Amino acid sequence: MTQAVSTLFDLLRHGEPVGGRKYRGQLDDPLSERGWRQMREAVGEHCPWDVILSSPLSRCAAFARELAIRHDLPLEIETRFMELGFGEWEGRTATELLERDPQLLTRFWQDPVNHAPPGGETLATFRNRIKDAFDEALSRHEGRHVLLVCHAGVIRLLVSHALDMPLDRMFRIDVPSAGISRIRIDANGTGPLPRLVFHAGRL
Repeated sequence: MTQAVSTLFDLLRHGEPVGGRKYRGQLDDPLSERGWRQMREAVGEHCPWDVILSSPLSRCAAFARELAIRHDLPLEIETRFMELGFGEWEGRTATELLERDPQLLTRFWQDPVNHAPPGGETLATFRNRIKDAFDEALSRHEGRHVLLVCHAGVIRLLVSHALDMPLDRMFRIDVPSAGISRIRIDANGTGPLPRLVFHAGRL
């Protein structure tokens, strides 16, 4: 009889970046002082992980490096865990976009699968990118406890995947700054089965 193997992924969203709320996407804004405080408070002195994975963008990677050094943990920077690319919207607020073309942003909110931002990444492409990176990380780290420092879009995608939600519903999931979600993946010979343990919680 095959023994079940469980892998835990803790998903930590970055804290507040410099520049406040906007469609940041793949812009490399660093953490603000408040953002650093949010992430340090979210983790505290906890260190249940075997390895840390991170998006390469500095609002994730800088804290991931600090944490890896502090606890002498291996760190893997994975480019594919970058945020959804928002194309021409990057660096702009929702208010600015609504003033320029209210219908364009409204169509994205109502049907994000079929109305990607101009010059941006489609949700289908984003899903495939994240899922490929996650599946490979799961294969490398099966049976371990992994911390993934990443972005709201990445967490929404992985949580919706764990819950088998339609792709167009992922933006209904709220992800607070420095929020932590946990996914457990059980494998018992019939393939990986992801389960959401908690969302936007605390360690």
